[in-house]
Amino acid sequence: MIEVTEEQLERGLALPDSSLPERLYVIPISNKPFFPAQVQPIVVDEEPWATTIERVAKTPHRCLALCYAPEPDDGALLTDRFERMGCVVRIHNVVRDEGKIQFIAQGIRRTWVHQWLHKSPPLLASVTYPYPREEDAQEIKAYGIAIIDSIKELVSINPLYTEELRDYLDRFSPNDASPLTDFAAGLTTAEADDLQEVLDAVPLLKRMEKVLLLLKKELEVARLHLQINRQVNAKLEDHQRNFFLREQLKVIQKELGISKDDKESDVDEFRARLEKCKVPEAAMKKIEDELHKLSMLEIGSPEYAVTRNYLDWATSVPWGVTSDDKLDMEHARTTLDKYHDGLDDVKDRILEFLAVGAYKGEISGSILLLIGPPGVGKTSIGKSIAEALDRKFYRFSLGGMRDEAEIKGHRRTYIGAMPGKLVQALKDVEVSNPVIMLDEIDKIGASYQGDPASALLEVLDPEQNKEFLDHYLDLRLDLSKVLFVCTANQLDTIPGPLLDRMDMIRLSGYITEEKLAIARNHLWPKCLGRAGVKKSLLKISNPALRNIIEGYAREAGVRNLEKTLNKIVRKSVVKLLKDPQGKISITPANLEEYLGPPIFRDETPISGVGVVTGLAWTSLGGATLPIEATVVHNRSAGFKISGQLGDVMKESAELAYSYAASNIDLYGGSENFFEKASIHLHVPEGATPKDGPSAGITMTTALISLACNKKLKRPIAMTGEITLTGQVLAVGGIREKVIAARRQKIKELIMPAANQRDYDELPDYIRKGLTVHFASHYNDVYQVVFSK
Repeated sequence: MIEVTEEQLERGLALPDSSLPERLYVIPISNKPFFPAQVQPIVVDEEPWATTIERVAKTPHRCLALCYAPEPDDGALLTDRFERMGCVVRIHNVVRDEGKIQFIAQGIRRTWVHQWLHKSPPLLASVTYPYPREEDAQEIKAYGIAIIDSIKELVSINPLYTEELRDYLDRFSPNDASPLTDFAAGLTTAEADDLQEVLDAVPLLKRMEKVLLLLKKELEVARLHLQINRQVNAKLEDHQRNFFLREQLKVIQKELGISKDDKESDVDEFRARLEKCKVPEAAMKKIEDELHKLSMLEIGSPEYAVTRNYLDWATSVPWGVTSDDKLDMEHARTTLDKYHDGLDDVKDRILEFLAVGAYKGEISGSILLLIGPPGVGKTSIGKSIAEALDRKFYRFSLGGMRDEAEIKGHRRTYIGAMPGKLVQALKDVEVSNPVIMLDEIDKIGASYQGDPASALLEVLDPEQNKEFLDHYLDLRLDLSKVLFVCTANQLDTIPGPLLDRMDMIRLSGYITEEKLAIARNHLWPKCLGRAGVKKSLLKISNPALRNIIEGYAREAGVRNLEKTLNKIVRKSVVKLLKDPQGKISITPANLEEYLGPPIFRDETPISGVGVVTGLAWTSLGGATLPIEATVVHNRSAGFKISGQLGDVMKESAELAYSYAASNIDLYGGSENFFEKASIHLHVPEGATPKDGPSAGITMTTALISLACNKKLKRPIAMTGEITLTGQVLAVGGIREKVIAARRQKIKELIMPAANQRDYDELPDYIRKGLTVHFASHYNDVYQVVFSK
């Protein structure tokens, strides 16, 4: 491009670009401004610019103005957004295609939009052409040389600029600085606003200063990019070099016979694992087939990875590898006592089980079910059994499990298939006779993916688990030497066929003396150790522990007791931080300072006409159950029951009402009492669902007490079911119910005669101080309650 100065105009020299029109059509560009030194294609939408291009093409000069205008958010075309300084270009090679118009724009010179003549497409404006004034030629030349040097350095650093660009640079001269400056500006990746400032700068020196600054920034970016590329390439070269060296080393070692490839190494590793095992013939044949298949596959094939994964699992199973059992009864008793206080009946039952194994010489084909309330130590007893036998221990929870593949494995047709938990357990423990604990067996779910409880039938049947089939391995595994220990809170949700395969051991709740020993010997040291507190700095008295057990943690287990002790330790640590040299002693006097008022308070059993205390079993242990009966009115006979009772207890209430109404004359009541009275029988604590055959004689006693207007002579609790003829039937949960009575300080109990053996089997410390009457007919109950 040739700039026309005022001096040249005064001399009358007329150059080709000096006769540009005073009015031009205008098209906006939104990416960045267009410079006079540029020649490049421009693409615009056919709508609304087709008319503009057609009119420009008909003019003799074929020129229009390109002005920078940022893309509006609302899409509105407003000339107020246009930059006034633009570039007049000559258009060449107009092409239309798919709603777009493309043309080559040849930049000619700067143009200033003086006035808008038409503000909607086609845009038309009155324009002027600014001319730079004369400036210091030497200074311009110096800037020109600096710009050329910067561009050449940029070309040498950035591979995006090709050799053709270098040739293009050679045609520029520092003596013709204006097009050089505009060309350099268009070469950069600067922001559009910065480039517009360059376009606005008509004075050459000012423009060159701005462009040189942009070039320096571009150089810094290019140098940083080059440095990053060199670092990345250096790392890649190192990795590639190491890769080629390792591959060459493998080939050399293989040629010398001192190394093997990955495939041979895998096969040898799998065979080495099997040398330590006694693999059954059928399983060995299957594994050999897979090994042969592996040797035929290419390492990179997907089937190779699948086969290798299968062999990895199949050879990780400890086929025939067992650990020696430590069948020492003294050691077993010591181990059980070490981790548990109380539970003497449970320990004796476990020792009997171990004794049979010791007499036989091995323990196999046994499935124990530990059932009891939460927090009584079921899981820890399983660990103690494993330690007593010196066996490996593996535990996994069945709670919420809904997919039978968790037990029996996925079939190999599935993507991401894996063996079941039992195979994973054997791999982890590396022996085929571990103790495997199946926790929360009463909480197994079922879904469309299968029924895990049904899958466990094969696992927990000594007659079937000798040839347990895992779907993934598709091999028969011998689980008969595994000692399975299952845990559950209740029996109701365990399927009958599954329950039938297990040997049940009940763990009832703890009484206060047992909890006291557990807290002193186990829980308190554990809480101190967890907080890192020395025993000498924080002590707790036995009376304080007893108050915690009776006032804050009355549940059957000891989990809530442990949480309460942890709370005391935490609050004590806060005080120790304030006074590191101080010592804290927890006593009944300052206990509420740490725990607040007691949650439970001693309650005097409810007494009065029609009020009797029963005993009930719940999944959290035993509980006392006060039952109340009252006459609503005497206008008509009626019987109403309340207290959120289940179907079984509703039937018990109806049986009690029928027996009392038909035999009231035998017990001194009015024969027509039940013919006139509308009676309401209520079991308090209505928010708690209650069900189970245990309250028949209690309800009957409450009704007879109401009919005869007699109240119980002393605190007494009872449990037992009744029939229409007055027979007292046996009930379950005797231990839990006795413990619940002791907790309420009730010393006299009535139980079915059929449960006398269950009571006699209770430890002496539970029966101590109790008076128990055994009844086979309701007459026996009546004699105890009202006659003695």
